[in-house]
Amino acid sequence: MADIEAGKVAHVIVKDMSRAGRDYLQTGFYTEVFFRQHGVHFVAIANGVDSDDQNSNEFAPFLNIMNEWYLRDLSRKQKTAIRVKGESGKPTTNCAIYGYKKDPENKYHWLIDEEAAAVVRRIFQLTIEGKGPYDIARILFDDKIDTPAVYFGKQNKGVWKSKEEFPNPYNWSGYIVGQILSKPEYMGHTVNFRSHKQSYKDKNAVMNPKEDWLIFENTHEAIVDAETWELAQKLRKTPRRHDTLGEANPLTGLVFCADCGAKMMNHRSRGGTENNPYPSDFYDCSTYTLAHQKRTHACSGHYIRSKVLRELILETIRAASTFAISDRDAFLEKVRSASQLRQAEAAKDAKRKLSKDKKRIAELDTIIKKLYESFAVGRITDERFDSLLAEYEAEQKALTASVSEMETQMSAFAEDTDRAKQFLELAKKYTDFSELTTPMINEFIEKIIVHAPEKIDGDRVQEVEIHLRFIGRFELPVTELSEEEIKRQEFLKKERIRSRERYQKLKSGERIVGVPVTLTCKCCGQEFASKRTNTLFCGPNCRAKFYRQEAAESRSRECTCENCGKEFITTRSDVKYCSDDCRYAAQIKRQVARKKALREAKLEPAVPEKETKTA
Repeated sequence: MADIEAGKVAHVIVKDMSRAGRDYLQTGFYTEVFFRQHGVHFVAIANGVDSDDQNSNEFAPFLNIMNEWYLRDLSRKQKTAIRVKGESGKPTTNCAIYGYKKDPENKYHWLIDEEAAAVVRRIFQLTIEGKGPYDIARILFDDKIDTPAVYFGKQNKGVWKSKEEFPNPYNWSGYIVGQILSKPEYMGHTVNFRSHKQSYKDKNAVMNPKEDWLIFENTHEAIVDAETWELAQKLRKTPRRHDTLGEANPLTGLVFCADCGAKMMNHRSRGGTENNPYPSDFYDCSTYTLAHQKRTHACSGHYIRSKVLRELILETIRAASTFAISDRDAFLEKVRSASQLRQAEAAKDAKRKLSKDKKRIAELDTIIKKLYESFAVGRITDERFDSLLAEYEAEQKALTASVSEMETQMSAFAEDTDRAKQFLELAKKYTDFSELTTPMINEFIEKIIVHAPEKIDGDRVQEVEIHLRFIGRFELPVTELSEEEIKRQEFLKKERIRSRERYQKLKSGERIVGVPVTLTCKCCGQEFASKRTNTLFCGPNCRAKFYRQEAAESRSRECTCENCGKEFITTRSDVKYCSDDCRYAAQIKRQVARKKALREAKLEPAVPEKETKTA
């Protein structure tokens, strides 16, 4: 087109009109307007179209329409073939996704590509460890792992199959990692009709809603299991912000208030040490915190320290896992009995509500039927009929969905035994429960519910519900305490009572034996803490210094300085001067006097007479 506009082309010759184009509007524009404006001679040989012969152009518009109709019909047939292929469970993609390869014996079956599958497994594992998509992309970039496009390009596949050099082969991004994490194909499923094209003229794909996806389960070998994939989706839905130390809180989105149901808010303060980077680290109800900021009141604090919460989580995971591994049959029976109890409690309210909703659905059917009768005889207008019908149908649709959900929930209790076995397999993965790690939190914890604290016998008691994945809230069988454990519990109770009494005495200002008090050092004057009220010094150095000074004062006497005549106190008998300056000044005076005497005499020292005669 640029050459035509520049006047370099005089003739355009095509085999037939379809080679000029199948869009009848654009083809007509070029043949009827554009070529004539630029003086170009157009010829379509097979159709006998010649721009210089006006009689040959009469049927050209109809030819363009037929060409476009043929293309539209061909596109419709291709869509039908793809729809039939997709509905039969065969993949509609041209190539396998990253991590798989096509089976040489069956092009519709995928095999695992171990090299790429190892990267996919690593991405899911890093997600479970608490890493975000951009953190994972940075790790893969540092390890120099090829991106999916480069990996396929080196195998002569994909959009870069014809390239010989690949710029930035390790340029992973958070978007690429997110796309890998979101694909159900890695569970062994085939997903068809994920996207579509609005027209055969438009090459841009439009994503379909997930409700329109067609998923066929277990059509090929899975790279990750369903539990890992579901856990990764759950973690991705909960954004985790990094603090000033570059760390994300692994409990984000898991801790909830028992009263209002809101998420608990984590508060951390900076300025700690290397071993304790957060001097203050606790949770409280977000509803309470936000209301307090607005100077209003809502809910309550539900304060709990993060250290205490993590210890409870670790102890719960350790106890449940140990019990499940050590006594498998008792564990399964415990879960089954707890499931039956929950089912019985939930069934009371669910059955009542289910019966009420079904009755209302039947009533709505009768109401809608009478509404049609009233509309048919002309008792209500069209607008009123449409408004009432839409309202009743919306209510009926919501009730039907609620009934279906309750029926599914009631039938889900039968699967508790299978979920208990899944928890048992998860517990076997871990052999060390000495420290709570981020993967342990993500794989074991479903949610944590914190209740408001209360006073019982003077003690602050706070209930914390820890719900584990697959089995929910699990309570260990209660065992009878031994005599030693009973004695220890009584001892701890007495210690708590004694601690409260001491606190009350301190609060009232009473003196308590064994509690440090603040005193002032007799030597240096600094304040120090001591459990004894008669302590005089803050340390042994001050004690020795004070007694040395006291002994020196007992031996002191008054003297007069021979240089300045000032009186001073000293403990030595041979001291003549009050300071070093006076001593130096007296020495200089003696030297000056000696030199002056020598100048006045102008004589050398006299030689003895006996020595002179001998010489």
